[in-house]
Amino acid sequence: MAADLPPGAWRVVALQAGTIAGLLLGALVAASTARAGTATIGRESTIGRTWSIAEPDAMAEIEVRAAQQPANMAARFGPRSDWSALKGATLGVSRENRVRTVVPFYTLDQEIRLPDGKLLYPKGFTFNPLSYVSLPQRLIIVHPRDLGWALKTAALTDWILLTGGGDPKDDALSLGEKHGRALFILEERVKERLGLTVAPVIVRQLGQRLELTEIRSPSAQGRGQ
Repeated sequence: MAADLPPGAWRVVALQAGTIAGLLLGALVAASTARAGTATIGRESTIGRTWSIAEPDAMAEIEVRAAQQPANMAARFGPRSDWSALKGATLGVSRENRVRTVVPFYTLDQEIRLPDGKLLYPKGFTFNPLSYVSLPQRLIIVHPRDLGWALKTAALTDWILLTGGGDPKDDALSLGEKHGRALFILEERVKERLGLTVAPVIVRQLGQRLELTEIRSPSAQGRGQ
């Protein structure tokens, strides 16, 4: 269970949803307008719209739970290379440079209703989340063996996601600690949502589409493949 993960894994597990949350939760932007109010100064000066928060801060809850765990808890889980939470989705190796685009359509698996019970969006409603939100940073997805290339290519604001299937010691936590940069795991749901098949690949938003730039693997070039 996620609640039993060692303290060091909490940050990585918690942040995985962030790579795709902006793409999948666009419906919440529209739904939240039903609860919008106004903030005022005095009696007349309106300074903007406000939204009530219906749920507690998930990250704050995670940090509290992590702080409550015993300091030696990690020993119960064996070597870090065996932690399932650090195993990313696998991808093939890119053998050529190619650019393609994807529209990340999303279909609601449940209906969304207003507080008064009125139906806002029915179950099965399909939409493009990029019509509601934006992806400000690029996603650079690489095999661990190509991490050196990714570190040179990525801007400070870009997110680097590591695939699975490589050397067990090359997990996101270990490599992140080694290089002093936050690294993330490529989740299966991200792989499926973005239609990823090979790596390295750079994902960025262009309007209401995602541009996927597949780069011939630097490690494959080094072997002359």
